[in-house]
Amino acid sequence: MSQEQIKIPQATAKRLPLYYRFLKNLHSSGKQRVSSAELSEAVKVDSATIRRDFSYFGALGKKGYGYNVNYLLSFFRKTLDQDELTKVALIGVGNLGTAFLNYNFLKNNNTKIEIAFDVDEHKVGNVIGDVPVYHMDQIEERLHEANISVAILTVPATVAQPITDRLVQSKIKGILNFTPARLNVPQKIRIHHIDLAVELQSLVYFLKHYPITEEEEDILAENEFSR
Repeated sequence: MSQEQIKIPQATAKRLPLYYRFLKNLHSSGKQRVSSAELSEAVKVDSATIRRDFSYFGALGKKGYGYNVNYLLSFFRKTLDQDELTKVALIGVGNLGTAFLNYNFLKNNNTKIEIAFDVDEHKVGNVIGDVPVYHMDQIEERLHEANISVAILTVPATVAQPITDRLVQSKIKGILNFTPARLNVPQKIRIHHIDLAVELQSLVYFLKHYPITEEEEDILAENEFSR
């Protein structure tokens, strides 16, 4: 069953990978069932929201029993297309890009960086983390050959837009943008912006203005001890 068929809210769709990751951990630990309260504690989403998210997919659990871990894991694997490998292109093999290549995502799910691109002649032609690095001049050709529709953008902000224009022409459907540039793309292209500097500033602000109280620390400690 696909998300296009279900037509769930975007906010719910963004939480599905979080649920899926935790369910994988539960399955690995041998746990057979889980309550919405336990899920809430683990993923830091209130239980009412979790129940509402799950309700979009029908009766996934039973009152008084909770949710069957194996069933949920199988359901969300299919919903998130985890039974099918999604190949990704990395554009920009700087420090961050190199870290992505060495990590790659196949270790955690069925998303894999297949090819990478850069303009540095010292990197072009090499293989980093089992991923071949090609020159930027070959973007259109290589993306077409590999039938890739998703790209991670880790290039300098000054060249982000012209490279994005080339990605659009190459039939890329989704871009994960790690540059601070706000990119202009056609409506048919899905783009997610991840600004690490903004996230860090947000974290520092919350540390200063919303500190965890001693009471909350005690509750967290009790929850960890009871696991």
